Amino acid sequence: MQPPKQFLGIERRRNPGPDRTAEPREASEVAVFHELGKALTSSLELDQVLLTIMQKINEFLRPDTWSLLLVDEARQELYFEIATGQGAQALKDVRIKIGQGIAGWVAQTGQPAIVPDVRKDTRFFNQVDEKTRMETRSIVAVPVRFRDHSLGVIELVNCVGPNGFEQRDLALLEALADYAAIAIENARHVKRIHELTITDDCTGLYNSRHLHKILEQEIYRSRRYGYEFSLIFIDLDYFKRVNDTHGHLAGSKLLAEIGQALKAKCRLADFTFRYGGDEFVLVLPQTSKENACIVARRLHQLIRETTWLREDGLNVHITASLGVASYPGDAKTKSELLHLADEAMYLIKNSTRDNVAATGIGMLTEDTSPTLR
Repeated sequence: MQPPKQFLGIERRRNPGPDRTAEPREASEVAVFHELGKALTSSLELDQVLLTIMQKINEFLRPDTWSLLLVDEARQELYFEIATGQGAQALKDVRIKIGQGIAGWVAQTGQPAIVPDVRKDTRFFNQVDEKTRMETRSIVAVPVRFRDHSLGVIELVNCVGPNGFEQRDLALLEALADYAAIAIENARHVKRIHELTITDDCTGLYNSRHLHKILEQEIYRSRRYGYEFSLIFIDLDYFKRVNDTHGHLAGSKLLAEIGQALKAKCRLADFTFRYGGDEFVLVLPQTSKENACIVARRLHQLIRETTWLREDGLNVHITASLGVASYPGDAKTKSELLHLADEAMYLIKNSTRDNVAATGIGMLTEDTSPTLR
């Protein structure tokens, strides 16, 4: 049995007289908004700002649990970004359809919902209670919106007292939701800016700047844990002919198609980069040279046997020269590793083209085994 809840730091009264707590409360609210404003302007870390909001919700409204659900626009679902209280861990994988349940209704309509008794509300569904093994008696949910765009929902469970949920409480909660919306939007802008600095505009792959950072990370991991990793350098053969024949726009679309095809054929752990011009680089963590050669053969075959730009009616065929090098067997630094993979690629480029070579091995034969890693 839990102790009686306090609301806003004071007991609610059935027959309140003159509100002698108004001034202290107003001062507390001003302090809250000052603290949140300071958090928003001093930090772009979403977690830090949301933590401050979470603390203030607990301090003022004292729910049994509270959650921040965010919208997954691609799937039109809500997921639990933050959940506090008993059973919070069980909510990690729970998804709620937009329009489903009280939170889904709030996300869909953009309207707050105050439900003193969920048993009397047809919107309530008990999937969350089944997961958390808690009993939801009341719910207060407010939308998190930015410029009329729904970002999510803040939901409080079991915070409605015997006198209901006061309008002042709702106004405070909506203000906190506004701060959450600003924090979320700020974090998304920062993420987007970061993505722009490491992403190639044409292909959507990582750029060469990010390649150097990833190589440093993989060298550190390999040294620490005794791993090896490999690098594949890819150069398209006679790419200039595509530009000369079909124009630079078609050439850019071809690079984008090939880049996304390379990425699709790699593991989630692998990294795919546009190095510059018509050159691509793949970093394969925890991959031996032998297995990297198998991957290179597969990618070489993919490029050669695919008909590109079919949707544009151009039906382009192209080949590639590939070079493979591994750490630490071939090189001990990132610059040396890049140089050796590039050198292996140029062994092909300056002779037959349309093939694969590896440092220390030379040109690979056509019958290299296509077995999987």
